[in-house]
Order: sequence, then structure tokens, then C-alpha cells
Amino acid sequence: MSLVETKFLIISDSHGQPLTSHPITEAVDVAIHCGDLTDESKIEEFKRTLQYLRELKADLKLVIAGNHDFTLDVPAFQKLIQNAIPPLEEELVQKTYGGYEEARHLMESAKSDNIIFLEEGTHTFNLRNGASLRVYASPFTPSTSGDWGFQYHPSQGRSFDIPENVDVVITHGPPLGVLDYTNSRQRAGCPNLFQDIARTKPRLHCFGHIHEAWGAKLVTWRETLSQTPSHFTDIDNSKSTVLGNVSQLNSARQNGDVACYSAGCSIQTPDQQTLFVNAALQGISGTNQVPWVIGVPLPKNLRV
Repeated sequence: MSLVETKFLIISDSHGQPLTSHPITEAVDVAIHCGDLTDESKIEEFKRTLQYLRELKADLKLVIAGNHDFTLDVPAFQKLIQNAIPPLEEELVQKTYGGYEEARHLMESAKSDNIIFLEEGTHTFNLRNGASLRVYASPFTPSTSGDWGFQYHPSQGRSFDIPENVDVVITHGPPLGVLDYTNSRQRAGCPNLFQDIARTKPRLHCFGHIHEAWGAKLVTWRETLSQTPSHFTDIDNSKSTVLGNVSQLNSARQNGDVACYSAGCSIQTPDQQTLFVNAALQGISGTNQVPWVIGVPLPKNLRV
């Protein structure tokens, strides 16, 4: 199969910040935002984030929602307003959040700037560099409270219908066992998501949500998967490599400013390896982590 090296810029969890501390000047083929575009889902936060995305030098910009972007999850937004105590003034809600569909219309209108808001599901793109890109996207994350948008209870689980031959998976949250450690040393990822990733083995899986687990790992899969795949049994850790974490980022910063972090790797066997990237920009003490810039070989678009 003929492959085309494709450069990606990956960010997540910007939480409505203007991101002036991340002046990305490098041109890429595809920019990805993995959700939490806002902190409180305010309409002005969406506008600020869209302006930042417009300024990126990328031919294609792909965006999904996160749990903080609850106005994009209309049923969740309606539930929050209806259950608010004391009741919220309708005029204030309109001014702060817009109408029930306003945030979605705003995101969809950005398509004219090559900013594509992805609903859950599979999407295919023909890139300007001659590559073909097949993406699966999902904004859903597990939560025991369900107070935000795009959430499901861990006891119920969720099926991620990732098809075969997907190149890139974009989710807001991580799979269980990969770049999902919290500061309390708990795994916060989704087991169902891990199982579907292990089954389909995309070239790249990018996400955020767990801020303190920022980093990247090139995973090599075992030749035979378990009946119920898990990070304990189905990752060949002897052939897998951590490409960056918060500690390494802090060390790099001691030598000067770091605008972005490069994975600096090559996926040698796409059917046996997956590059996982947690691109959460907001660290524990604020927006103090950086985007990732990586190269991924993609199939050539045979129609070119």
C-alpha cells in the first residue's frame, strides 16, 4: 500500500482560554481538537476557540465536543436548565449560553473555514497532500454524576462502533490503561473504548480529558488478542515506547520555551501499532501544557 506522510497538530482541553501561550506557527495537514473547547460552555468561549482554530495553519481542522461543552449536547443542556436551583432567568441564559441550538449552529457555521465539527461516528476526508483519512469520533466519557454533556455511567458502559480500517480515532476521554492516570493514581479511562481500539488498531488515537496524563505512547499490540482485551494482557510493553509525559515536558522547558511537542517517531507497522496521544493543554495549575505535532503515514487517495 502506498502511504503519504501526514502531519497532525493535536490539542485538547483548552477550556475557552485564548491560548496566546501556544503560538503555533508550523503548518500542518490536519489539526485536531479533542474536546473541552470551553470551560463553562458559554457562547463567547466557543467564539474565542473558533478564532484560535481559524488562525492555525492547517488544511483541515477537526473538532469534537467534550463534557464541558454541554450546550452542544442539547438534551443535557435542557436538563441542566430545567433542574437549576434557583431557576435561571431565561434572558440571562440566552445572553450567556445562547438558545438550545445556538452553539451547534455556531460550530457548524465554521465549516466555511475548514473547521469541521464531528458528530459521533465515522468520517472520511481526502487531504490536499494526496492522502485519504478515515476518522472515528466520539465525545462521550464515563461519569458517575452525569452533570455535564456527553456522559454515560460506567456501570452501563458504552459501545464504540469503531469500524475496521479506521486511520485515526478521536475521543474526548482515554481508553482504560493508556495515558489515563489521575493524580490520585486511579485509572480513569474507559474499558469498552480500549477493547474497540485493540480490535481495530488505528494508526492514531488522540484524546484529552485527564489533564495530568498528558503525553504520548507508541503501543505495539500482541499478535493474538484476548477474548476481552485489556491493557494488562494485550499490549506488548517490551516493544512499546513512552514518547513524552509531563515530567519530560517540564525538563524540556528548563532549556527554553516549548511551543509544541513532537512525538519524533515513525509507525513502522500500522497493523500492529497504535500511537496514543493525550493532548490536554490545561494542566493542574492552568493552561500550561503544549500541543503535539506528529507525523502519521496514511493511505494514498487513489482518486487523485
